[in-house]
Amino acid sequence: MNATRAVRWFFRSTSAVVLAFMYAPLFVVIALSFNGSSALTWPPRDLTLKWWGKAIHNEGARDALMNSLKVAAGATVVALVLGSMASMAVHRFKFFGRDTVSLLIVLPIALPGIVTGIALNAAFTSAGIEFGLLTLIIAHATFCIVVMYNNTLARLRRLSPNLEEASADLGGDAFQTFRYVTFPLMRSALLAGGLLAFGLSFDEIVVTTFTASPGLETLPLWIFNNLSRGDQQPIVTVVASTVMLLSIVPVWLAQRLTGEPGAVTGGTR
Repeated sequence: MNATRAVRWFFRSTSAVVLAFMYAPLFVVIALSFNGSSALTWPPRDLTLKWWGKAIHNEGARDALMNSLKVAAGATVVALVLGSMASMAVHRFKFFGRDTVSLLIVLPIALPGIVTGIALNAAFTSAGIEFGLLTLIIAHATFCIVVMYNNTLARLRRLSPNLEEASADLGGDAFQTFRYVTFPLMRSALLAGGLLAFGLSFDEIVVTTFTASPGLETLPLWIFNNLSRGDQQPIVTVVASTVMLLSIVPVWLAQRLTGEPGAVTGGTR
């Protein structure tokens, strides 16, 4: 009993240390956003909300937020369509090189962001595509597709083929089977993948740096460009705290959705 209790406390302590190592810097940034001093000094001298008020009225930060929302929404839509279609093709059909195709789809998420950014920059320049919101959406979609693909494929592999066979036996065509059987069972996985893709795009900066037009800033880019400006540093901490909070929400919702028993698994007739 004593040994078991000691092991339990050891793992609890280890978990606490790991969580503190991961999240302590984030709490420092949040605390500094309430610092009464304009300098990023620790610990905060006094607490104030004035920097939050100034951040709300900062035109550059507001424009950057709108750009981030537009890019994240566009990239999520593209990933939703292409990622789900690719996952259904790989899951349903057996063809030569299927495993290679699956590897190529997930590879962009493993590549360094700077490599992806340089490659996309060269591709857009060679194709004569003008840099702007469109190039950012395309660039972000390249890694958002991976998240959508993995989520959807995992759900498809958990579904029982007996349900679709039963639909066909009852006279349902392919479209009716997808609409009334497959899609309802995939719905939570699609939503979870979309939320994760949105969060991933919203706080991306490396690829954005290489594919944005001059003067076009997303929220992470605005933070990076203003961090070295002394008069903007307190506002940067506020914006950074906001980005963290906005990124947590879709990830938490996606975790809740994927944790629900929304799939029907195998079984024989």
